[in-house]
Amino acid sequence: MNPTAPTSASAPTPTAGPSRTPEAAPPARRVVAALAEARHLSFWAENAAPIGLVVLVVVFSILSPTFLTLGNLTAMLVAGAILVILAVAQSFVITTGGIDLSISATMTIGAVGFGLAFRAGLPFWPAAAVALASATVIGLVNGLLIAKGKVTDFIATLGTLGVATGAALILTDGRPISVFSTELLTLTTGKIGFLPYPFLLAAVVAVLAWVVMFRTRYGLHVQAVGGSEEAAVANGVKAPRVRIAVYVWAAALAGLASLLLVARIGAAEPAINTTYLLNSIAAVVLGGVSLTGGRAKIVGPVLGALLLTALTNGLTLLAVSQFYQPLAVGLVVVLAALLTRYQKR
Repeated sequence: MNPTAPTSASAPTPTAGPSRTPEAAPPARRVVAALAEARHLSFWAENAAPIGLVVLVVVFSILSPTFLTLGNLTAMLVAGAILVILAVAQSFVITTGGIDLSISATMTIGAVGFGLAFRAGLPFWPAAAVALASATVIGLVNGLLIAKGKVTDFIATLGTLGVATGAALILTDGRPISVFSTELLTLTTGKIGFLPYPFLLAAVVAVLAWVVMFRTRYGLHVQAVGGSEEAAVANGVKAPRVRIAVYVWAAALAGLASLLLVARIGAAEPAINTTYLLNSIAAVVLGGVSLTGGRAKIVGPVLGALLLTALTNGLTLLAVSQFYQPLAVGLVVVLAALLTRYQKR
């Protein structure tokens, strides 16, 4: 063997230029990759809520000098807190392939339960417990009808929507129950920094919901039931229990939202606000949750709820007639629904 002949171990390797090194220009490569991805509709479908929210903020801040003021931002966060909680609740139901049409009526029942208990002399916290319990009963009925009674979710929740609406009107004789409580006043006006208490409460709910959905076995079961109930059952998932639990969970969150609603308007209003129902579903659609089930998201619906809140607030600041606001929301939701066809599977 020629000792001077180069071996494979000592053979000189060609010097690679900076452009060939994997770490040569990662920021540039990431930008190029992002631009390439943005050319596909799937990118816009996956990020409809954050992109739409940014666009609205930019547009309304240009058209209205008061949109980005601290006072208006605080007002939007307070107004959006209820919808954020309802959107999170609806996300769990829709992930299983169901839908809860009774969620706004459930919130109304919670508010009426709180108002009646408070008028009867109960302190704030026991009255709040009555609100949560009243709402949770509606969710339990929904879950049992769907999981055990084999009633379709649309019909079951439509039925409880009517029952809860009628019960709220009967229990109050159709009249609002005025409520004055120092705890409710604190909940309405209190803040940490510039973040109001209602929004902080909604943020805590969203974080807990994300942990439950993506870091627990129960969350995995929710997604499995929505993806394929037969396959989930074959793998040992108790699908009826999962379905009952999601409706109970959604109703309990609606009961929590009812406290924010009472705190905001200062009364337990027996007439339901169907805008919350429609917008909670719209926020979930904007957030990228599949209406056919099996595709879970929490951050997306939260951003979708904030987007709808910002849209309504911006149109109000621009003095756009309230008759056009549902039209604008509807167009946004239809566009988001069309984009869901291009979501990555």
